[in-house]
Amino acid sequence: MKKLIIEGGRELSGSVRIGGAKNSAVALIPATILTKGKCVIRNVPDISDVKILLEMMHELGSKITYKDEILTVDNKNVENVAISEEYASKIRASYYFMGALLGKFHHAEMSCPGGCVIGSRPIDFHIDAFKRMGAHIVENGGNYKMDAAELQGRDIFFDFPSVGATINVMFAAVLAKGKTRIINAAREPEIANVASFLNSMGARIMGAGSGTIEIDGVKELGNGEVDVIPDRIEAGTYLIIGALLGRDFKITDIVEEHIYSLISKLKDAGCNLKVEGDVITINKTKNLKAVNIKTTVYPGFPTDLGQPMSTFLTQCEGESSFEETIYENRLRHIPHLNNMGADIKAFDKTALIRGRTPLVGRKVKATDLRAGASMLVAGMIADGTTIVYNIEHLLRGYEKIVDKLNNVGANIRLIDE
Repeated sequence: MKKLIIEGGRELSGSVRIGGAKNSAVALIPATILTKGKCVIRNVPDISDVKILLEMMHELGSKITYKDEILTVDNKNVENVAISEEYASKIRASYYFMGALLGKFHHAEMSCPGGCVIGSRPIDFHIDAFKRMGAHIVENGGNYKMDAAELQGRDIFFDFPSVGATINVMFAAVLAKGKTRIINAAREPEIANVASFLNSMGARIMGAGSGTIEIDGVKELGNGEVDVIPDRIEAGTYLIIGALLGRDFKITDIVEEHIYSLISKLKDAGCNLKVEGDVITINKTKNLKAVNIKTTVYPGFPTDLGQPMSTFLTQCEGESSFEETIYENRLRHIPHLNNMGADIKAFDKTALIRGRTPLVGRKVKATDLRAGASMLVAGMIADGTTIVYNIEHLLRGYEKIVDKLNNVGANIRLIDE
């Protein structure tokens, strides 16, 4: 059991480099299954979710080297074995092996994926799309068995633009017969990153990053390479921290377009920030103004930044609202913020936050990955010492976060009990 001990109120100065995007890396790794060639993925973050996926790849027979953020994968000896519950339950992104194995071998077996308990995250869109493409799927007690004599390109329409389902259908479609169109596809930057990787192998994917993606199936894929895009959620989290504690605090290796929704809200709140190319400089701002946040799909305000942003809103003068529209359990961190002195009233998926309220150090829990980020931000601005338990959630998505923050002036200790 790991915990963070945070001494609050430390000014941050210096720079933090943003690493590769978790939500890209966890899809790019299973994507390598689709080829027997060699793949090189650069800027791969050193986080626990990546380590779990690499263990799963080893189980399938992949030959892997991972050093200095460069991952090389040789899949010429990969075998199609069932993905056990032991692995699938640890990480939500394990479901990408469904599309990759089905696309490559026309057969996949695995348990229902796990991950943070942030609400209902059914894989119905994935399963229904695979069926439309010709797969026969049997579910028994949370275990899925999928078979297809042949996968056939189809028009796939999503009622909701799911990132996971969009990527999984791309995996199933790149080696399928004919053309697949994904209509109302997710438009997140990670989608385009994955499509670029597949195209480098010889896939024919057009429109990634738009609402309609077209995939012309090919017979086989070859070698591939890609750079993982910067993690927009990591960048956003440090930007929020910098707005509360920064003094000429620089965040480097960012893509402004990817976090524009957050930048816009911070400016509305009166934050002092400057964007120059791939660097943002931000300073602590007094007299922050209340703003309203409503999470939605890209390019709207990201659900993964809603929880750390709710901590920011406790330091804004007046009443702000935080409305979560994607997952129903994104407010489980609110009692912990209130325990630290916040004045927040939660109603279903909406919270009314009255500020500015000084926060004091307390013992709190990270109820999920992004709630862990929220508690981290709260501890860093609180008076006194904050202890955050269940911090394993946070380490799933933020590379070397303790070292990065301590290097710019924070006082945080990671304790392994």
